[in-house]
Amino acid sequence: MTTIKKKDMQETLDIVHDLNDLLTRNYDAEKGYLNAAEKVKHEGLKNYMMARAQNRYDFGHELKKIISGLDGKIYKGTSFEGDVHRMWMSFKDSITSGDVAIYEECIRGERYFIEKYEEMLKDDSLPESLRAMLSRQLNAANKAIEDLQVMKEAIQAG
Repeated sequence: MTTIKKKDMQETLDIVHDLNDLLTRNYDAEKGYLNAAEKVKHEGLKNYMMARAQNRYDFGHELKKIISGLDGKIYKGTSFEGDVHRMWMSFKDSITSGDVAIYEECIRGERYFIEKYEEMLKDDSLPESLRAMLSRQLNAANKAIEDLQVMKEAIQAG
């Protein structure tokens, strides 16, 4: 388990705020992958999407433990941006054919997810244990983009 020594009040509040932003992005990603899993036709891809949703669920619980350990309030729910992204995925899916569009939107969602992680990891005041956890989660998101890109190219090649 990752532990953080309590720091000065403002620094702790800033970390909790940033962790809640990451938590919200995990909610967004989990919901997006579940939505994508409902839409794809290929069973292997459906299983991949479900596994990524579970991965983001697990990441969220790791973040919640840290937020709670800092006596922070845990945000509930998804972001406005995530909700709009899922609506766009539904619309795009209705006017395009199939799985390629879903891959593209999953990749776009992962890039949004990664953006906040990279921003937070620039903070030199983060405890090493938290930095290690966030780096691991970031690496998983980067790997997901690589996997999605390969799968998208395979489908396009037919």
